[in-house]
Amino acid sequence: MTGLIIDRRRAPRGSLVHWACVPLLAGLSPGTAAEPLATLGPDSIAVVADPQTAARPIPPALAPYFTAVPDAATTPDRDGFLRRWLLLEPIAKPNRTNTGFTATYVRQALAASQPGSPAAIPRDGQIKEAAALLRWHALDSKGFDVKLFDFAKALGAPTYGVIFWAVTIVDSPREQRDVRLAVGSNAASIWWLNGTEAVGLFNDRRMVMDDVLSDRLTLRKGRNVIRGAVINGPGLSSFCVRFVDEAGRPITDLTTHVR
Repeated sequence: MTGLIIDRRRAPRGSLVHWACVPLLAGLSPGTAAEPLATLGPDSIAVVADPQTAARPIPPALAPYFTAVPDAATTPDRDGFLRRWLLLEPIAKPNRTNTGFTATYVRQALAASQPGSPAAIPRDGQIKEAAALLRWHALDSKGFDVKLFDFAKALGAPTYGVIFWAVTIVDSPREQRDVRLAVGSNAASIWWLNGTEAVGLFNDRRMVMDDVLSDRLTLRKGRNVIRGAVINGPGLSSFCVRFVDEAGRPITDLTTHVR
C-alpha cells in the first residue's frame, strides 16, 4: 500500500523531502531476532521504504566534508579507516550534558531509537518516519573522521542532543581471525559487527583515533555488516572506525560498499 508525503512541514529543513513530495511504501520492515541491545523499544522509529535506489547528488552544503557515493565499491584509506557510510539524519534526544552517558543509559537510549529491523540494510534515500521524517544518506567522508556535526548542520538538522546511526558493508577476501575493531567517537557510541555488539564507548569523551579496541573478532570471508550509533548532547559529534590486526597494524585489503 503506497502513500504520499504531501506536508513538507514534517520533513527536516534542508532535506530533499522538504522540497518535494516523495512516493512512499508504508509499513514496518520485518522484525528479526537480535541481541537484547537491539530490541525495539516503545519509541522506536518506524520504517517507511523509499522506492528510489539510484545514487543521488549530495546537497552542496555537504561538499566540504563528503562526496557522493559512486556505484563501484571502495577500499579503506591507507591507514585502514572506513570512509564509506550510510548515515541517518539525526534523531532528537535532548541531553543538556554528556556526563550521564553511562553504559546503561546509552544502551537504553540507542535501543529506543533503533531505526527499524537491526538486520535490515537501509538504502540511500530511504526514509524513516519518527517525529520528523529522516533520510538515509550514502556518503564518502573526505577525512578519516566522519563529521556528524557538520553533516547535520549542512542539512539544517539538529546538531546538539542527538543520536546518529551509521551502517556500512565490508567485504573481506578471506576469513580474518583475531582482528579488532578500533573506534573513536564524540561522544558515546556502540558498534556492532554482523549483529553482535563489538565495542562500546561510554561517558563524555572526545573523538580520539583508536580510543577503544574491541576484543578479538573474526571477519567473515565475504560480506560483513558494521552498524553503529553515536549519542551526543552539547558539542561536536564525529567518529572514526578501522580494523587492526594482532600487531595493531591497519587492515586495508578490504572493500566497502553501501548497496
